[in-house]
Amino acid sequence: MCEIYHLHLIITIMTTQELQIAFEEAYGRKAEKMYFAPGRVNLIGEHTDYNGGCVFPCALSFGAWLLIAPNTDKVLRFKSLNMPQTYEIAIDKIAPQPDRAWCNYSLGCMAIIARRHPEAKLEQGYDLLYYGNVPAGAGLSSSAAMEVVTARAFTEEMGWKDTDDKAYRTELALIGQACEHEYAGVMCGIMDQFASAQGKKDHAIYLNCDTMEFEHVPVKLEGIKVVITNTHSPHHLDSGAYNDRVRQCQLAVEQISKVKPIKNLAELTEEDWREVEGAISDPIAKKRARHVVGEVARTADAVEALKKGEIAYFGELMTASHVSLRDDYEVTGPELDALAEAAWQVEGVLGSRMTGGGFGGCTVSLVKDEAIETFKAFVGSEYEKKTGLKADFYVAEIGDGVKALI
Repeated sequence: MCEIYHLHLIITIMTTQELQIAFEEAYGRKAEKMYFAPGRVNLIGEHTDYNGGCVFPCALSFGAWLLIAPNTDKVLRFKSLNMPQTYEIAIDKIAPQPDRAWCNYSLGCMAIIARRHPEAKLEQGYDLLYYGNVPAGAGLSSSAAMEVVTARAFTEEMGWKDTDDKAYRTELALIGQACEHEYAGVMCGIMDQFASAQGKKDHAIYLNCDTMEFEHVPVKLEGIKVVITNTHSPHHLDSGAYNDRVRQCQLAVEQISKVKPIKNLAELTEEDWREVEGAISDPIAKKRARHVVGEVARTADAVEALKKGEIAYFGELMTASHVSLRDDYEVTGPELDALAEAAWQVEGVLGSRMTGGGFGGCTVSLVKDEAIETFKAFVGSEYEKKTGLKADFYVAEIGDGVKALI
């Protein structure tokens, strides 16, 4: 996703009281409502979501907060504690703003809510204050968090909410995804927004991105932690590389369909793949498809391994995922490869892979408790030698999905 927050401190959480004070300082009165939506980390299942496959993300304890209060001026006032730009837009003039304005994520959600639910009306103005503590450029879905928190607030304010909580949360994710497509120009799958909406504490989400069927799977790692490592090499999916991968996968589907009709690459088993791969004449499209088919199988195996407590095998599959993303999907790059390759050398690391869209961002690793400090020291040192950059490390806390705080 396109990252929108520029933070110098990582995982610094402001209290709700501090956020209320910030709102009062910005607008001279108290916020009436406050919402939170998390970022996410994907444990395995990368670049499968827009190919109709399964993913395995979990929501994190950091993300985006939104404080709002109605005003009598029929304008939307946007402020952020992370961005210097402020905006004031009349409620009857909602349209994409120029220069990749950060408020487009909010405006897009409001417009899409109204389009998808004609009974939803934006009939008054609002003062809005956003705050995010997702690390900048980390590939942990700051944009999805902003979209989902906005969708949660404004479905309510505009007068639409499904009484079925599960269906409602899925709709919030779909609103956010449509916003990403139409207002950011990134043809993403549903995973990021879905994890932000449907997250559950201490659980990952095994999601079929084609059918939207999902299962919350407990993440039980006795003596092992999920460690996220930030390259501080920001990813730029909106540069076109992400959309190129989407097109290459679509080409593979078109060519395979001449011998075996399919809608998505994820429909193919590994046995199917051996039978149809010769139908793909484009060598780049063939590599992309090979990754997707293999990654779908790895993800299914990884979920089963976690359920059975076979954490070492889960880690092996994570490492295999990175190799495929490096060699066949070509979305890792020198920084992510340096982190993963260093992690693989540390005793006590069960597996390590890039997470998110790639081209920079973060790795996710399974690390035994007693190896965490060694992991940080060795991987940090090796990474700096190879890239000249300093990595940041933090142990992931798996949290709940979007919620109202006040």
